[in-house]
Amino acid sequence: MAVIGTKDFNNKKIKEADIIQRILDGEKDLYEILVRRNNQKLFRVIRSYLKDKAEVEDIMQNTYVKAFQKLYQFKLASSFSTWLIRIGINESLARLKEKGKLYHLDQQSDSLRNDRIFEIPANKQLNPQEKMIQIESTQLLEHAIDSLSTKYKTVYILKEVEEMSLKEVAAILNITVANVKVRLHRSKRMLKENLYEVTNDKNVFEFGFSSCDRITENVMKLIW
Repeated sequence: MAVIGTKDFNNKKIKEADIIQRILDGEKDLYEILVRRNNQKLFRVIRSYLKDKAEVEDIMQNTYVKAFQKLYQFKLASSFSTWLIRIGINESLARLKEKGKLYHLDQQSDSLRNDRIFEIPANKQLNPQEKMIQIESTQLLEHAIDSLSTKYKTVYILKEVEEMSLKEVAAILNITVANVKVRLHRSKRMLKENLYEVTNDKNVFEFGFSSCDRITENVMKLIW
């Protein structure tokens, strides 16, 4: 198996289309780049459906393997991450169905307005006390997000945490942009009811480096 430099994983100069074509041409090793680039995002999305970390990682591995097996079907009209997340969501829903816990995600309307959610400061140059406050605030937010129903939780994670566009979120969830706006508004409103302040923290549901390495290694073993 060829060795890929660490810097290559997130090097945006390596075009996604080129990586995919080379993988399809037989360079399986390059799939590791796509896995590492998407681990955090995929973890957060699947985590919005399933809470058990072991189960989340199992679904992640299944998603990556299925994406690899079906890579020849991928159309470059969208990003690989958008296509991958849709596979991950389908895998999550299938798991919930097996467990008899499938949630029905309906499409309801509501009045819209711009809401901001509470800003937790970046952890650069924070003293120990400030860092502890940040950690506690992040944990508080994670608990609040977990209290949301799946359809609101997923939209919030995709839009506010992963900073995907409304159009991308709509494509992933197969709903209209208007529905995305409705769910986003409702998720923020419900979070406000559970929090003293509002947030936009990007550190929630972090997928640590050791977990990233473990998932990546497992996926690469499975596709060989």
